[in-house]
Amino acid sequence: MIVAEELQKYDVSRETMQKLQDFVSILTDWNEKMNLVSKNSLSEVWARHVFDSLQLVKYLPEKIEKLVDIGSGAGFPGVVLAVYLAEKSPETKVILVESITKKANYLLSVCSELGLKNVKVINNRIENEKFDGVDVITARAVASLKILCEYAYKTGLNRTNLLFLKGKSYKEELEEAAKFWSFKQDIYQNNYSDDGVILKLADLRKRK
Repeated sequence: MIVAEELQKYDVSRETMQKLQDFVSILTDWNEKMNLVSKNSLSEVWARHVFDSLQLVKYLPEKIEKLVDIGSGAGFPGVVLAVYLAEKSPETKVILVESITKKANYLLSVCSELGLKNVKVINNRIENEKFDGVDVITARAVASLKILCEYAYKTGLNRTNLLFLKGKSYKEELEEAAKFWSFKQDIYQNNYSDDGVILKLADLRKRK
């Protein structure tokens, strides 16, 4: 994959391209000290992690005031989306929620080095936080869909869009989650994973 050509598909500036390249460099350095992503996946970091995250921008609402990323970890998809939104929608506030202190400190360092003023890092469990006016909630490799719905229900509103990157077990996860929750759903093929999908949920409600 030619990184520059793939980035052009997302209509980003050279400055944003550079920030994403800088992010990959920072991640690579920190990964020597912490297990942020598997060493095997670092050789394919753009496809496996960066573009996997960046493709979510296609499904974002036109206007976003607040985006919450659950379990931000190494910064996927939260940091990637923050870099994109810093250019495309600078008024959008991106909140990265990470319960592990070492990873939260890493995220703080990343955002500082990249000069991301649109980001807030919260070192806490998502279920212990309350937010107002959340437009989008994202998550990648954090928990089952049933659990993500529980987190989202406490965090967002009925109008909140949920964007979750899921693997080949997504059908089973949808079936399990549907026993407890009702929601509108759209399923999109992941462009960078043959057995992956993007779940877009809305109008999340508890089943009675």
